[in-house]
Amino acid sequence: MPQLDTTTTQLDALRAAAGGAVPGPAAGGGAVPGPAAVGALPRQAAGGEGGEVVRPAGPGDVVGGVPARLVATPGSTEQAAALLRAAAELRLSVVARGSGTRLDWGAPPRALDLILETGRLSGVVEHAAGDLIVVVRAGTRLDELRDVLAPAGQQLALDDPLPGATVGGAVSVNASGPRRMLYGTVRDLLIGVTIVRADGVVAHAGGKVVKNVAGYDLGKLVTGAYGTLGLITECAFRLHPVPTARAYVGCRVPQVGVDGIGRVGRLVATVLRAQLVPSALEIAAPADGGYEVVLLLEGTPAGVAGRAEAARRLLRDDTVLSERAPSWWATYPWRAGDTGVKLTGVLSGVPDLLAATRAAGDRHDTRVDVRGSAGTGVLYAGMAAAADPDRVARIVEELRGAAHEVGGHAVVLTAPPPVRDRVDLWGPVEGLELMRRVKARFDPDARLAPGRFVGGL
Repeated sequence: MPQLDTTTTQLDALRAAAGGAVPGPAAGGGAVPGPAAVGALPRQAAGGEGGEVVRPAGPGDVVGGVPARLVATPGSTEQAAALLRAAAELRLSVVARGSGTRLDWGAPPRALDLILETGRLSGVVEHAAGDLIVVVRAGTRLDELRDVLAPAGQQLALDDPLPGATVGGAVSVNASGPRRMLYGTVRDLLIGVTIVRADGVVAHAGGKVVKNVAGYDLGKLVTGAYGTLGLITECAFRLHPVPTARAYVGCRVPQVGVDGIGRVGRLVATVLRAQLVPSALEIAAPADGGYEVVLLLEGTPAGVAGRAEAARRLLRDDTVLSERAPSWWATYPWRAGDTGVKLTGVLSGVPDLLAATRAAGDRHDTRVDVRGSAGTGVLYAGMAAAADPDRVARIVEELRGAAHEVGGHAVVLTAPPPVRDRVDLWGPVEGLELMRRVKARFDPDARLAPGRFVGGL
């Protein structure tokens, strides 16, 4: 069985590399990986921790329906560099995996030999509370990081729509939630990053000060690149104080044709013009009718109370004030296996996007649920896995046209295979040739997450 023999040889080589990683200077200030030659085959993690560093893939080691042959779980940047150096010598295709919450996003890889799992690359490296900075390993879960920072009264102001998501995964897809309106996205909060290139060279960019501008802005480049440029092993973020009070002010708008959409637009415009400084301004538009507009106010108890009362006066008598978020807050309008679409546009175009999703769903007799940020022009639309794939594909194309009309885009984040076969997940993208050149510089053999990103990158 030649395939089995090849896999066994590659497994042995990767195990040898994982056990031979040694720190030292390299290009870009990285580490020199240990030799990839097959010798003694260490099964345990470097440093004496239990568990295999490299193992044969199991039934669950699949990305986008493509099964892997091998799985590696490095415990340090140096060990990850050694593994990637060995993978380069063996010409293995590699996909990184955190907790797997967004592993169904993007296109399936063209090939998959090795999954690099970041679960052991976890924990806080440094928390400079006085400078509002944290350096954290990529495999750390966002909820665990929140618990570590909470005693200092600080937070990484990044919402977590998918519980269990890791820092590295959030950076890889540029995840964000409702509070991006005030605090920004991952790209805005990231001030430093350590990655391992496809050839095993470690590269650092940014630093531990918010105004650091030295060097190439590698952090912004790898953010949202779906792991196609390198393996993220550490991130430095700027933090914010945890507010001492918060309030959610909500308003329901019945669906009455264009009048309902018009009122939603007026409510959003009213909030944006007022001096309320909301942390988030969200909208939910379930397919069965009606709309709900909710703004989040954060700060001191007195300040929040005053702004909440002002918001109630602006939104009139049918408002609801609560200290707790509505059940749909900071969640996507789809479940695993459904079709999920990200829609963007200028703020003034949000009512047009809402109207387009409602009209497309009605026209094709398909339920389309929508949630998202009316304050930043980022909406998410979900359609059930059981929906007819031809109808879903037509809806996606119509929404893509509607988003283009308001200066935005429509990207299919996740979808079942029958829908993927019928649509271009990314749609038209400007600067694709530049992206190809960047990919060629970082990964000339196209072995990192091959085909996962826009344009087959």
